[in-house]
Amino acid sequence: MAEKQRVPSGVSRLDMLLGGLFIGDNVVWHDDAGSLAPVFCLNFLQASQLQERPIIYVSFDRSPKNLLDKLGNLANYPGLIILDCFTNGKGGGSDFFLKFYDEPETESPCRIIKIEEPRQPQEFMDHLYKVHGSLQGDVRFIFESLTGMQELWGSEDRLLSFYAHSCPRLYDLNTIAYWVLEKNAHSSRFRAQINQIAQVAIELTIKRGSTSLTILKAENRSPEEFHKPHNYWTKDLTVVFEDERGTGGRIELGLRLKEFRLRRGLSQTELAKLVGVTASTISQVESNLIYPSLPALMKMAEALSVDLTSFFEDRQEGASRLIFTAADAVEVKFPNMPNGQVQARLLYPVDFEVKAEPYIIEIKPKSTLPAHFFFHKGEEIGYVLSGRLQVRVGKGVHNLKTGDVIYLTSEVPGEWRNPGPAVARLLWVKVK
Repeated sequence: MAEKQRVPSGVSRLDMLLGGLFIGDNVVWHDDAGSLAPVFCLNFLQASQLQERPIIYVSFDRSPKNLLDKLGNLANYPGLIILDCFTNGKGGGSDFFLKFYDEPETESPCRIIKIEEPRQPQEFMDHLYKVHGSLQGDVRFIFESLTGMQELWGSEDRLLSFYAHSCPRLYDLNTIAYWVLEKNAHSSRFRAQINQIAQVAIELTIKRGSTSLTILKAENRSPEEFHKPHNYWTKDLTVVFEDERGTGGRIELGLRLKEFRLRRGLSQTELAKLVGVTASTISQVESNLIYPSLPALMKMAEALSVDLTSFFEDRQEGASRLIFTAADAVEVKFPNMPNGQVQARLLYPVDFEVKAEPYIIEIKPKSTLPAHFFFHKGEEIGYVLSGRLQVRVGKGVHNLKTGDVIYLTSEVPGEWRNPGPAVARLLWVKVK
């Protein structure tokens, strides 16, 4: 995976749970209610727009007018192409839906292409790859939905044949594709075959009014978050997971341990090796299923460079402490980055709560990092202490030299490169 570019899903907590999206991923969303996946699709659409990537949105279930209303301001993106498989599909080619194309006031900055014979899988595929062939760079796809395709094409076998052909092809074309299906509308055999082909499979369920997300499969990622339901809530495009909402004054050792571990960039397996326990033990502690022995907890604190009391007390030290020494800095790791090409230190203890996180980041000479350092929705500021760097943001490549400052709001760099003969050093600040 090191040579694959990592990109944001638009939901930072999902990126952390999943280990990121990578160019080539086909992501299948098993929607238990038929209405849970759209918020994740829209966040992915928004993140792709911020990166200025071309997007093909395939609609079998919504008329163009209905889809534009759903997308809102997201439809005002010239790089968005909508393949309308509804009008001549479930819409039956009726004048009521066809008149959309005759009304000039409905013109949108995005392109809308009406597929003449969406009931024919081969015709649809021909149009799909013809449109893709006209675009440059890594293209993003959203298929809404596999269930709608099956209803139009008449059988799971025809749909599976299309999917089995398209997923490997989209992978080789360096795309990322979201595929949505209504879980209860398909057989377990079909869902299993779909998951086998996909790189990523995620299940969304709702029970007693609570929604949860479970990662069923994610190739070339750590399995520590697989098959665990994570409760979440949504409002508009905002997705908030339960462990981001705090504990209401009740300290949970497992949540605190997980937070410290992630801030150090360690996997459960890596922390387990440092502590001398199994990865399963770390997983169970983080899930509050078991509590570690005092010696094990002391080793965890030592491995994470935190005070033992930090697992139990609210972190209020920031209200009084003014000075941090070099000894307070801790090494952090960037998962999925090339080994030996980048080093980083957080300039204060991981159990210290602040609104801005400062790092020193060093990138080795002639090294290329295929993604950004962090998954982060807030502002970020970088100051080049020494050396030269090139950073790719969207379609542009920017050259940085000693003394230059880079300021990111919602942009996500797609690549960092040190073209010089010396180590490039950055002072990097994440603003919460």
